[in-house]
Amino acid sequence: MNHRRHILAALCVTLHLVAAPVRAQEPPARPAAIEALPSIALPAALDRVLRDYERAWRANDVKALVALFTTDGFVLQPGRPPARGHAALAEVYQGQGGGPLRLRPLAYAVADSVGYIIGAYGYGDDPVDQGKFTLTLRRSGDGPWLIASDMDNGSRPARRQP
Repeated sequence: MNHRRHILAALCVTLHLVAAPVRAQEPPARPAAIEALPSIALPAALDRVLRDYERAWRANDVKALVALFTTDGFVLQPGRPPARGHAALAEVYQGQGGGPLRLRPLAYAVADSVGYIIGAYGYGDDPVDQGKFTLTLRRSGDGPWLIASDMDNGSRPARRQP
């Protein structure tokens, strides 16, 4: 009889555990909406890089865009191989400009002859950023900051392949 009680008790405990809700199987909570980071003010020499880029882009001026880069500069775009050097950059930018590009700086740093700008981009008056970018910069002596690499990607989720 004592053996039956142990079996019955074990069965009750097992049923209780099986019937209890299991939190690990609940769907994860959705993350809170990520708010856009605020723009920051850049030193004039760095801000010039962004404003010259915007002007050249809007004018679809490939020559002016390429002139913002070091001679061995890179463009790193999603879904495309890296492009390096002025001739390759001219090919990349051919036919891409012309829209009302808007660049906002989020962070920067400089040390001697190297620096970077991290930012977000959008188009026209739409306050929503379409993507983000990093510009790595170099300069010779007191010369202007030039883009050593431009890497960007969109902020929209990637589409899943069926």
